[in-house]
Amino acid sequence: MVRPWSFERRDLRTHDVAVAITYCGVCYSDVEAVRGVREPTLPLVPGHELVGRVSAVGDDVTKFQVGDSVAISNCIDSCAVCDECRAGYQNHCTDGSPTLTYNGVDRYDGRRTQGGWSTEYVATEAWVHRLPDALDPAAAAPLMCVGTTSWEASRHWEIGPGMTVGVVGIGGLGHLGVKFAKALGAEVVAFTITPDHVADIKALGADDVVVSSHPDALAAQSRRFDFILDTASGAHDLSPYLRALRLHGTMCLLGITPVVEVETRSLRVGRHSVSGSGTGSPARVREMPDFCAEESIAADVEVLPSAQVTTALQRLERGDVRYRLVLDLADLAAVGS
Repeated sequence: MVRPWSFERRDLRTHDVAVAITYCGVCYSDVEAVRGVREPTLPLVPGHELVGRVSAVGDDVTKFQVGDSVAISNCIDSCAVCDECRAGYQNHCTDGSPTLTYNGVDRYDGRRTQGGWSTEYVATEAWVHRLPDALDPAAAAPLMCVGTTSWEASRHWEIGPGMTVGVVGIGGLGHLGVKFAKALGAEVVAFTITPDHVADIKALGADDVVVSSHPDALAAQSRRFDFILDTASGAHDLSPYLRALRLHGTMCLLGITPVVEVETRSLRVGRHSVSGSGTGSPARVREMPDFCAEESIAADVEVLPSAQVTTALQRLERGDVRYRLVLDLADLAAVGS
């Protein structure tokens, strides 16, 4: 059950930034947390796609001042000393993984982290990200999770002009994957199992749409793609998509499918690769909002008052979202959260 709960954030440390939250996205991982799939420690405040304005800063903060428009992603700290962190890949921290925005453990005081479905958040400035004024805050909120994940993969595999990129599954992750790949200069082909969505997907910027529920349509894609971004969350066979890759092509898994099938021949013939990616490093997250502002990219969102959070979770569970739900937290002040 989701209901109001009053709690206190920590006092500001010297490098901390306090953010008065205006909007926070609703992610399917929030559904899993609320339903107990991820074994949360209760009470729990979900939400890891949050935007707002700086309300206070610690004594040693240099990057922000009160009033700045900012955002916080799904990670808010790392060990800073492991090989991955020192190389700038804090999102792959090996010392217990990065500290999550909620249902994580603060590395300094051991308190459980609480998320962005609240009036305020406190985080160290290195994990707070400036939002350009050109971005609509509500539409920018999902950039901090699904946007970060799609952007990280797009930049790591250097998507750009001359490439043909496929995007499997056009939901929260996939619709931003299409927008990023197109803005980076690639030819973009979307895969969907729903014929009725073809026109909407092309409106996102896709050059072509393949209805993958039609076996002949999928088979006709042989050796077409340099790179395929797989954002689908349901169980599916990777083999037909791997056969659609060109020589040395890569298929990157972003979805949360726990198990996938693959025919080994589809890997060996063409020397194809299956890889995975997740959230971005602070450096990747910082560069993304500026790119989005320059290219007029934002998530396609529906904004609901936070009082309708249960409705939002139910709609996510049944797939009744096009493409992302965001909570307007203005009504929280009335309940004293």
